[in-house]
Amino acid sequence: MYEAQRALASPVRNPRMATVIGRLLGAAFLICFGTGLYSHFLQEPLDWMRFATRPEFLYQVTQGTHIITGIACFPLLLAKLYIVFPDLFAYPPVRGFVHFLERASIALFVGASLVQITIGLLNTYQWYPWPFPFRQVHFALGWVLIGLLIIHIAVKLPVITRYWSKSLDEPDHLSDAVSGDRGSDAEAVRLWGTTRPNGVTGRVLDYIDATPRTASRVSRRGFLTTVGVATTAVVGLTAGQTFTPLNAVNLFGPRKKGVGQQGVPVNRTSEQAKVADAAMAPAWTLTLAVSGTERSFTRDELLALPQTSVRLPIACVEGWSQMASWRGVRLRDLADLMSADPDTSFRLISLEERGSFSKTQIGREYVRDPLTLVALELNGETLDLEHGYPARMIAPGRPGVLQTKWLSRIEAI
Repeated sequence: MYEAQRALASPVRNPRMATVIGRLLGAAFLICFGTGLYSHFLQEPLDWMRFATRPEFLYQVTQGTHIITGIACFPLLLAKLYIVFPDLFAYPPVRGFVHFLERASIALFVGASLVQITIGLLNTYQWYPWPFPFRQVHFALGWVLIGLLIIHIAVKLPVITRYWSKSLDEPDHLSDAVSGDRGSDAEAVRLWGTTRPNGVTGRVLDYIDATPRTASRVSRRGFLTTVGVATTAVVGLTAGQTFTPLNAVNLFGPRKKGVGQQGVPVNRTSEQAKVADAAMAPAWTLTLAVSGTERSFTRDELLALPQTSVRLPIACVEGWSQMASWRGVRLRDLADLMSADPDTSFRLISLEERGSFSKTQIGREYVRDPLTLVALELNGETLDLEHGYPARMIAPGRPGVLQTKWLSRIEAI
């Protein structure tokens, strides 16, 4: 085991570098957690919750940031694992019950992190090769990860505090140990708290028998440069599906701006939803139901009402978004036609009979927003079937899954 530790010795494997990468990774997890909570409660709001409708591209930014930050976690997490990997060879492996809990929490944190970011990435491609429901598990794992992160920070707080603002160029006793400085052995033991028999430290950073003059090692700045380039690459080659300036280099994102019917990508098709026959039927009507009163509108009757044009993005939970021009009837005008109370929220019902979002709710803050439309046209053309013909919902700051397509009924709740 000692030989294995010595073979893994590297100048980047020290508490200072672990702190540098750890704070970046911690920040990424916190951003993902915050934006993920926002997306979750938009889709499953509690009764008292109300959401901002401005800026109208708010969800486009928050969910795009969520996905991009989640992707950035891959190189950051691998970098952190590279730094702390020698802990697997620490001797003794467990020094007591508290140490066991510490190691167990770290193992759970690493395992849960890998699962979380992997299923999140696969979700962007709408590929679900697992037997569990993605949304529920992804949400639950978010809370688990934050709890484990808090525990990890609490345990490592003395080391984090010591190395939080320390420059990479300052002398480091642990790095001196890697270089073969026998005098730093006691300091390494004090900082890391692990020893081998005969007084040899159990961390790979402190092998006084190492021969770095002949060993090939990764420099600190070379390591940080590699991590920075890798993170920039995975983010830069994916972020174009959300942020237009990077669209030209969107090589990995599953959706491309401007690619799709009427220049807008499509997630769920009419074939998948099994709505083509009902949507194209001449007898289609949109029914509004308020306080026991119902009124049905044909598409021609909807077109005869005052029309409003807005420019709003479709922003999907998978991270892609596309700005588009929409034209249709304001939802608040339809609500007023039915004499709905200003505080009324509505349930939107699609022609799609099955699916997690065949029925959605839209809160009063959206109902009364002048940008919320029952859309009949997209980018100057009659709404395509794949985008929700004969009518769909479009509202500012809402996830794409809540911009219900193939509307059949709107009822007060």
